[in-house]
Formats: sequence, structure tokens, C-alpha cells
Amino acid sequence: METGAPVVDWAMAATVARRLVGTGPDVPVHEAVSAVRQLRTLAVTAEGYVRDLTGLGDGLPIHPGEVVDRAGWVQAATDGLAVLTSDALPAGLAPSRFASGAAGLQAGVALGYLGSRVLGQYDPFGGGVDGRPGPGRLLLVAPNVVAVQRALDVPAHDFRLWVCLHEATHRLQFTGVPWLREHFAELVGTFLSTMDTTANRLFERLPDALRAARKGSADDGGLVAYLQSPAQREALDQLLALATLLEGHADHVMDAVGPTVVPSVATIRTRFSARRRGGGVLDRLLRALLGVDAKVRQYAKGSAFTRHVIDAAGMPGFNAVWTSPETLPTRKEIDDPAGWLRRVRP
Repeated sequence: METGAPVVDWAMAATVARRLVGTGPDVPVHEAVSAVRQLRTLAVTAEGYVRDLTGLGDGLPIHPGEVVDRAGWVQAATDGLAVLTSDALPAGLAPSRFASGAAGLQAGVALGYLGSRVLGQYDPFGGGVDGRPGPGRLLLVAPNVVAVQRALDVPAHDFRLWVCLHEATHRLQFTGVPWLREHFAELVGTFLSTMDTTANRLFERLPDALRAARKGSADDGGLVAYLQSPAQREALDQLLALATLLEGHADHVMDAVGPTVVPSVATIRTRFSARRRGGGVLDRLLRALLGVDAKVRQYAKGSAFTRHVIDAAGMPGFNAVWTSPETLPTRKEIDDPAGWLRRVRP
């Protein structure tokens, strides 16, 4: 049997995703050009606002964002995932090209779904060449930003700046906290290296996973989390705690900065939150399978944690989370910010 293929055939994933993702809304050329120019400018403007509020990134250069279409996001996402997973092959696992291709097909379907919805992304490993990690890339998906702004019926400038505030916060989390990028990569590597590759065990857990999904009790990892081995779930807990902190912090910052520079921020937040919860039956099922609903819960939990700590200790007190990996909140502490404060600032 042919072996030695990567765990996921990311080239296949990119091909499948590009075929599924579509091009987005029809926009007159002059409007599209204007949107791209404005997003590039606002990515820089937004980072200045975020620095002033958070205190992160002082003295670092501010780089412009990259505005891409859906296909461009798919390529960037697969490139980044290939770098992140390149050294994370589980011990003793050498998948065949068939298995690698099957995983690529599954990943491509997921990325095709997400590529029509994601507004922006900061990839801390993006921008590399020849499969090596790069300095990081802030991506803004222009057709999706335009489509959602139209659907919400909110001012274009306000919505674009609001989106940029979120992504600029993510960029500062990784560029302003020197150890975070390496720590994140180590967590991902640990998670993937503990993968349970025994098909029988996977199918043994599948009935419980489906029951949890039907009851609406799937945890923050979505349905996929129920298919993990105990060791992998332990690693997943650490990743989820970090992801919840990063997403919630960015959500808090975009709204905290908002009132002074985004006059319609309250309306945007209300309508955007309602849109996150909406969708048809198929859309909701796909979101559950892919963990998208779990990501929405991450925003809420992480934002509540951030708000509580800032209210209690101010922004300097909150910034203690960035001291070292040991000061990051655990999953339990995300739900108990007072407990995190007692541990970190006794």
C-alpha cells in the first residue's frame, strides 16, 4: 500500500473548496474597487484604535491588511493549515494517498462552506514560502463583507471598520504577545499528535455524539468534539480555552472601540448577532457539524470573561493574561473569571 502522504491533501481541499464557494454578490466594478481600497485603509486605522484601547503592540510597525476574494481566502486558509499541520503527524500514522485525499475532500467541503461566510481572518503563520511559516497575514474577504453589510442594511464604512477592529485585535494578540504564536502551534501539534486513528473506537463514540447533537448539548467543540479520544479531548480543552479568550477579547474590543468611531455599532451588533443565530435547517445542521455554532458560543463566553476582568481590574489587569502560557485562563476559568483573578492576581 502506498504510504507517506500528508494527513490532509491540502491541494485537493483547496480545489474542492474553490468549486463550492462561489464568487459572492454582483457588485459594480467602481463599488468593488472602492470597497477594496477602503478596507485596506481601515485595516491600518483600526489597529491604531485597538492599540490605544488595549495597550498591545506599542512601537511595532502597522502593516496593511490584504483584501481577497473567496478563492483567495480558500488558498490562504489551506496554505496556513498546511504549514500548521506539517509537523503534527500522529505517532505511528502514515496515511495512504487515498486516506489523505479523503481527508482533503472533507476539509474542502468545510472550507467551501466557511469561505462564503468568513469576513476576515488573521493567520499568524501566513505569508510564508515553500511550506514554511511566514510573518502572519491579515485577510479581509471583500465579497463577504459587502454581502453581510447589505443584508444587515447598515452603513458600509461603519461595518467595514467594525470588522477591521476585530481582525486587528487578533493581529495584535499574536504580534504584541511574543510567545503566543509558538504556544498556539505547540497546542495544535499536541492535539493532532493525540488523534485516535482507530476506526472502531470512532464508531463506538458516534452514537453518543449524535445524541448530544440532537439534544443540543454539544459542547464548545461542536459535534466533532464528541468523536475525540480522551487524550485528544484534554488537548482540545486547552485549545478551546485559548480560542475562546482570543475570540471573546476581539469581540469585546470591537464593541468597546466602536462607539467613538463607529456611530452605528449598537445597531450593527444587534443585527449581526441575530444573523449569527439564523439560517435554515440545513445551514444550522452544517454549523453544528463544523462547530460554527460552538464558535459563536466562544465569542459570548470569551467576551463575558474579558468584560468581567476589565470591569474588576481594568485593562492593565486583564493584560496579565498575556504574561505567559501559565496565566492564560483554563476552560473552567473562562466561566469563572473571578476564579482566574484570584489565581493570577491574589
